[in-house]
Amino acid sequence: MLRLLILLLLLANAAYFAWSHGALAQLGLAPTHQTEPERLQQQVQPELLLVTPAASASAASTTPALSAPPAPTEAASAPAR
Repeated sequence: MLRLLILLLLLANAAYFAWSHGALAQLGLAPTHQTEPERLQQQVQPELLLVTPAASASAASTTPALSAPPAPTEAASAPAR
């Protein structure tokens, strides 16, 4: 009984792996491709993001913070159409 349960679980995992990697696309069983391009368009100046290592993060917290860049205006933040 336990062997049958393990075999069924292995078959279910193999079927899910094949489905999620598009191996069953010829049978019409491919997962839908999801993207979120609107999230990329909502980013405001992502090039100003600075990632620091954990060791220098504690040293950076003792230094005074720099002033933030000015917020974009309504016209500049509106998506181009």
